[in-house]
Amino acid sequence: MTDSNGLPLAVFDLDNTLADTAHRQHFLESRPRQWGAFFAAAPADPPLAEGVALAVDSARECEVVYLTGRPERYRRDTLEWLARHGLPEGRVHMRGNADRRPARFTKLEILRRLARDRAVRVVVDDDELVCDDAERAGFTVVRARWAAKSAALEEAQEREGRT
Repeated sequence: MTDSNGLPLAVFDLDNTLADTAHRQHFLESRPRQWGAFFAAAPADPPLAEGVALAVDSARECEVVYLTGRPERYRRDTLEWLARHGLPEGRVHMRGNADRRPARFTKLEILRRLARDRAVRVVVDDDELVCDDAERAGFTVVRARWAAKSAALEEAQEREGRT
């Protein structure tokens, strides 16, 4: 059921949608992957202008919600990063610390839960598999293709369920 009194939702991913992770990709290219270092470096991510502008613009007509594969233990860093870069206030949905399911499963589960109460106007994400599954589920998707692609990050998202 949709709450017709509430604003529709605009749902934004973080990594490589709003935050440029290029400077920390090298932590995922080594074996074993250095997950702690990868996430510890996130506060230094520069913002991606295209994603930030879309989020700010979306906030004019929608409630902005953030949906990330980052583990819950990085919530404080994530909230500080969003505030520091002038992104709209909004709820932040993060992966449970022990959840290693692929991002397309965790994110679609949350999107469906959000859609029970509110219309989801748009989902903005860089992960092609997340975008494909969201579109198949009936969501309108903007594919964030403004950051450099990383094979290591794509593999991590799908095989290791870490981001």
